[in-house]
Amino acid sequence: MKAIERGILSSYDYKRSSTRVLIVILSIVVLAMVLSMLYPIAVTFLNSFKSTVDVNTFPPKLLPRDWIGTNYKEGWNFLNLPLFLRNSIYIFAGNLFVSVAALGGAAFALSKLNLPYRKLIFFFFLMTLFIPPSTYIVPNFVNLKDLGLMNSFFAFWLPAGASAFNMLLLKSFFDDINNELFEASRIDGASDWYGFTRIALPLALPIISTLAIFIFSAAWNDWFWPSLVMHGDNRYPMATGIYKQVIQARGIKLNIKFAILSMVSIPPMIIFLVFQRFILRGLHLGGVKG
Repeated sequence: MKAIERGILSSYDYKRSSTRVLIVILSIVVLAMVLSMLYPIAVTFLNSFKSTVDVNTFPPKLLPRDWIGTNYKEGWNFLNLPLFLRNSIYIFAGNLFVSVAALGGAAFALSKLNLPYRKLIFFFFLMTLFIPPSTYIVPNFVNLKDLGLMNSFFAFWLPAGASAFNMLLLKSFFDDINNELFEASRIDGASDWYGFTRIALPLALPIISTLAIFIFSAAWNDWFWPSLVMHGDNRYPMATGIYKQVIQARGIKLNIKFAILSMVSIPPMIIFLVFQRFILRGLHLGGVKG
């Protein structure tokens, strides 16, 4: 039996010389893109093991002459990384909870409940995506200052509940869930709250995991907004603390900087490895037959 061909190109296309040349060219382009993205990461990790003289040598060498692991100990003692890590985790956890509770509830209501003017509300959320995020900075700053939320984690958690992109991401997922699941629960006497918490949210674990990666990446990499609303080193998240105490600092050796940057790049990698199994998990939502 002839094997079923899957993909854009057929077996006949692969026999053509022009197709093979195109595949080689595309492979080279993809390889160049991968190397260009991995090169800065590799240089950061390798420079973190170099000595002060070796890291300032010109022309620079990729591999260190002597592998010095004490750079990490010196970098760990230079600043309070656990404090910055704790603050970033607080921001991430609060943003994730607010996004799932507030935005998830709004997405579920727009997707599965018969709300009046829900198309108009959905259109309003779509319009906000075309507004530049930089225009939100001053109004958000003034509102948080009037509410007395400056220098507190609520300055991050409250704006997290107004992300139109995250709400539309959740709504698009809820739209694909069969309505028969919720209709059957209503026949059994379940409320809409039960349908949201016991049916929709468990099925939405893959998209919530994807959302968690986006939220963690934003909370981990954002340094500008925390520098506006937070005052004091004990309140800074990781990116702001690194920027103010490492990037802008002049009294720290370059190889120690690379060691610190290498350490702070490890948690995002771990988070991605933990959550990717949920992202790739498939859902079987067609079990209820009409």
